[in-house]
Amino acid sequence: MNTILTIVFMTVIGAVIGGFTNHIAIKMLFRPHNPIYIGSWRVPFTPGLIPKRREDLARQLGKTVVNYLLTPEMFRKKLFTVKNRELVEGWLNDKIRKLLFTDEKTLNDWLTQIGAAHMPDIIEQKVDQAVAEQLDKIKNVLSNESIESLLPESWEAKANKKIPEMSRYILEKAGGYFESPEGTQTIKRLIDDFLESKGTVGGMIQMFLGDSKSLVGRVQKEINKFIHAPGTMVLLTNLLSNEWQKVKVQSVTNLFGDLDFTSTTYRIQSYAKKELALQSRLDKPLVHYWQDGPEWFAGNIVPQMTEKGFALAESQLEDAIKRLNLEQIVKEQVDSFPVSVLEDLVLGISKKEFKMITVLGFVLGGLIGIIQGIVVIIF
Repeated sequence: MNTILTIVFMTVIGAVIGGFTNHIAIKMLFRPHNPIYIGSWRVPFTPGLIPKRREDLARQLGKTVVNYLLTPEMFRKKLFTVKNRELVEGWLNDKIRKLLFTDEKTLNDWLTQIGAAHMPDIIEQKVDQAVAEQLDKIKNVLSNESIESLLPESWEAKANKKIPEMSRYILEKAGGYFESPEGTQTIKRLIDDFLESKGTVGGMIQMFLGDSKSLVGRVQKEINKFIHAPGTMVLLTNLLSNEWQKVKVQSVTNLFGDLDFTSTTYRIQSYAKKELALQSRLDKPLVHYWQDGPEWFAGNIVPQMTEKGFALAESQLEDAIKRLNLEQIVKEQVDSFPVSVLEDLVLGISKKEFKMITVLGFVLGGLIGIIQGIVVIIF
């Protein structure tokens, strides 16, 4: 009986010591949270292990997170995926459609929103200025440059080619005119005026030549001979050629006098602004002028923007992670945690395991107690 009581007693004592020792060891991981002093002497094992080594724990945890958890490769796998690119493209297309291609905002509204409501007036002023400047340039050119320098070479060649045709045309028209009744009356009037201007001599000439009708016929016949003579064609052609040579070396202002472009400038400016109709055009939304704009952006701009954006982000990823200094962030966050939060965090994760360690202490202590009881009885 005493033997059994001894073994039971030793078992209970061992179990209590083992279980209590493990429980105290677990508690000493976190408690006490702060060091305890008796006078200037610090009580051993205060604070607990984790509070005492929290700085080392935070530093090591930061290195672990950076080296094994939040690595550049992990970010690449999670961020730069085909699915994420499709999501970004869809988001951009949706934003572009809602932002730019909506009936709710006109071009004037956009100009007002960006602080450029006066832009239509500026554009019209620029149009007036451009028209005036261009007409001034034309006026200067016409005043200073010769006609020959202004005409293209092909035009000058055509003009030289047309001179014989013009001579032929003039002679044909002149022949037809002098053979017509109107031309006959003109010749008669010229002859009568000529003879009257000569007084008595003119009368004697008229008596010698006969009546004016026969005289007109003779003159008309001579004129026709002159017009149809080969030399006349050459003479007129040379005359026109010489005059053309004189004309083309002069400027337009030398031929026609000073050119006043004031009214012309005003009319062109008014016409340009009327055709531009800037205010009425700006009162319409962008989609009115560009109905397939969203599809164009979706096919030509957004994919390139997304591709370049992802490529740039991926190329700068490691530098961005270094600048974030995740290791230091994790260390600072862990250092800033109250010890009680760390305790709750660890115990919340390993509560069952710690209980099993305590139970294991009771079991091992009990087994050791049994062994000790047997040893005591035997010896």
